[in-house]
This record gives sequence, C-alpha cells and structure tokens, in this order.
Amino acid sequence: MPVVVMGVPFRLRSPYDCGMHRVALSFGAPEPLLLDVDPAALVANLAGPAGSTGDAAARLVAAATTAPPDGPPLSAHAVPGDRVVIAVAGALPQPPHVVATVTEQLVASGVDPANISVLHAGPAVSGLAVAQEFHSDTAAETAYLGADEAGRPLHVARALVDADVVVMLGEWAYDARLGGRSLAGELWPAFGRAECDAALMLELARRGRRALQPWAENVRALTWQLGVTACLRLVAGRDGTLAAAAFGTTDGAARQARQAAAAWAPTVAAAADLAICTLSQPAAGFDMVSRAVAAAARITRPTATICVVAATLEAPGPVVTRWRQGAPLQPLVREACASGDSSLVADTVITRFLSRALEDRRIVLLSNLDEATVEDLEFGYAASADTVGRLARRAESVAILHEADLLFPRLTP
Repeated sequence: MPVVVMGVPFRLRSPYDCGMHRVALSFGAPEPLLLDVDPAALVANLAGPAGSTGDAAARLVAAATTAPPDGPPLSAHAVPGDRVVIAVAGALPQPPHVVATVTEQLVASGVDPANISVLHAGPAVSGLAVAQEFHSDTAAETAYLGADEAGRPLHVARALVDADVVVMLGEWAYDARLGGRSLAGELWPAFGRAECDAALMLELARRGRRALQPWAENVRALTWQLGVTACLRLVAGRDGTLAAAAFGTTDGAARQARQAAAAWAPTVAAAADLAICTLSQPAAGFDMVSRAVAAAARITRPTATICVVAATLEAPGPVVTRWRQGAPLQPLVREACASGDSSLVADTVITRFLSRALEDRRIVLLSNLDEATVEDLEFGYAASADTVGRLARRAESVAILHEADLLFPRLTP
C-alpha cells in the first residue's frame, strides 16, 4: 500500500519492511512519543513543509518583497513623507524577523522610520513587544469606514484609516473545519470593533460554514476601501518555522500563498481506521482539538478512532461538555446564542464543528487531563504512550498527522 511521508507518497523500502516502522511525534513534552507501526498499515505520515528561522526567514521575506512575481515591489508602494502602518493580523511565523525585514524595506525606499508604525491585532505575539496593540473594545481606536450589505456599520482601526499606506501582514493557513479556508491573517474582523468579532462568532455558531460568505464580502469591501495594495502572506513551516512568503495585492498574495502551502494539503490514497494527531502548540485549547479532528476526519473511515496527543490541554467548555453528555446540539446552540455570553458562543462554535467532523468516530486523548474528566466527555482515556502504541500496533490502517490542526488532507478521488 502506498504511504505518504511528509506529504509525499512512496512505498517503504527499508529494513522496517520486515518489521515495524518507527515514527516520532513531537507534542510539547521533553521527549517525543515513539510509535512502532506496521509498515503495511501506515497509510499516511503527514507533516507540514520544512521552514526557515532567523536570518534565513528574513531572506525569504526580503526576496518576496523585492521581487514579487507580479506587481511592484514593496519599495514602490510608499514614498518619503508617507505615514505607513504595518498591520499585523494575528500570529505570524518568525514575527520579529518578518516585521524587521518589512520595516527595513520601507526605510530603504526613503520612508522616515518615525513615520512607520506597527499595529498588531490579536493575542500577544512573541517578538513584537514594540508594536502598538489594537484594542477592539476601545471605540476611540476605531473609525467608521462604511456599512455591510445588511446596512450594519463597519468600524476599523483608526490608524489604518488615517494612514497614507497600509502594508498588511498575515499568515495564510488552512482550517479543515471551514472546508479549508482559515479566518486567520485577515484584516476583518481582527481590526474591527469587538462587537464585529462577536457578530461573526454568533453567525458561525448559528449557521456554520454558511457564515463565511458575508465575512468574505466584508473582507473584500474593507480591503478595497482602505486601499490596501501591499499584502505579505506567510506560510508557516512545521515547528513554528517560515516555509514561504508571498507579496502582492491581497488576491495575488493569497494565490501565491495557497500554492506554497500545498504541503499542508496532501492527498492520501486510502482511508484509515486510526488517526494519531499532534497539535501545533504545546498548550492548546479545545478549539485546536476540533481543528485536528476535522482534519483527521477527512482521511478516516466513519467509524475510525482519532487519538489526539497533547502535552497540555485545557478542559473543554460547558457547551462541549453538555453535548458530549447527551444534550441535543440544536437546543444547546439556541440557548448559547440567546445568552449574550461570548465565551458560550465561542464554545458553541467549537461544539458545532466538532460534532460535524466526529459523527460516529471515537476520540481518545493522551494529555494532562485526568481520567475522570476525559471519561465524563465519553472520550477514550490514554493513560500513557503505551496505550497509543497499542492502538497503532492493532489498527489495520493508521494515519499520523503531525500538527493536525494546520493540515487539510484529502483522499485521492
């Protein structure tokens, strides 16, 4: 049976052909988890592309911004005297090296360093301590830019509206729950008011993927109204590295990034009975678990087992818990959406997509969560790595997904 290793299909030709194939899983613990899998059973061993760090990552960004495949380089987007805002939407791979390189390119084009500011929206990013943080719950930091198709006002960060030039920086990534497209790395609702983010989460809780079309329309409208023509999209490599950088218009950079991210969307020849998943962060919430399960569900049988391995995992919220304890999903959705509690709505989004992906599949957790908590969720409890090893040795077909929350695998048609 063909095997996919690091996204590339091949047939095993090694001494393990007559024995077991050893796979190392890094999951945030001091030592990796070593699994021995029958080579005949290993249908996929999936991981993202190798990437660069430090100066090598900076060179990737410099190459993308100075010689893009279509359109002008970054230096042509600003002239001396312009007020430039580098808008960082969410997390970035290798953030200090990326931002420093973009800043250097602007200064080299004649822009006064005093006229360049870095505005960051989202959770704190290591290495961006000097960046100005955008506070979506502070109305004074936003300005009215227009209205959506329903007539609702759209406010965005005032700094972006007042800038002469906005350079957008965002990661391009997959989210298997959303059919591939990730909300990360976009200006909207990252640089909108807090109520805009809450409205999007409410629509996702109520409507699932159908909420994506209005969101995409708002992203396009706001990008056009802000006049953003300089966009840097970053594709992460495995283990927090930078695999690729794409620069151009928002659409052009996205097209380039999608091509560069092909290793995160590998094809697999056969569905597996068991998927073993690690997560991209050593400390993870159940949001990442739901993404990993959605990815694994795409290449496993409807009755498969999905084992998630995490060093530190937060316990799920009350909506996930009540659903797993037998409460019907739709009444839970209606109750949470009517509550006005943003944390319950966010937990409902996780529950909705977890339910969609899981179907009749079984989840097994190897994590810091205690046995009672896991069994209360009707999940399988793995007491140690040996438990996962036994699952792998007994399964007729196994898929291993490294950093599964970032993967978007597909079965070969």
